[in-house]
Amino acid sequence: MHNLSKLEVCYKKYIHAISSYLPEDIITVDLALLHKMNLLNYHDPRCNDPSMTRYFHVMESNEKITLVNEEFVVWIVPEKVEEEALTYTLIALNAPQKEPELQLCFVASGVYNNSRLVLRLLEKLLAEIQENEDVLRQIEKAN
Repeated sequence: MHNLSKLEVCYKKYIHAISSYLPEDIITVDLALLHKMNLLNYHDPRCNDPSMTRYFHVMESNEKITLVNEEFVVWIVPEKVEEEALTYTLIALNAPQKEPELQLCFVASGVYNNSRLVLRLLEKLLAEIQENEDVLRQIEKAN
């Protein structure tokens, strides 16, 4: 099982100084990003999309939803700023022997702040991170 207290400590560390832990700044969900990620096409819920098959343990609190599996830790954090609802999603690589390593964060607001879009974008980003990690492991094996 995952060390929930360790995950909570990491979350608090990251959320209080998020920009200093991110390789890039927080990604804002907008039309250009959706186009780049090929998420503007109609999504048929009856379609059995094999990319939407990740299994996570889900932990919910008043502050956030935490998703954890062997590969990733994801914190989904709803907020209100000046009466506008925002959803921050932080994605970290799960490292059981050490603390999770924050990879990226995206924020959705306005028309982009809906659960279906946030989850589809999350799945795309998880696939990209996994692909990059696989390439890095192959390079390490070759050296």
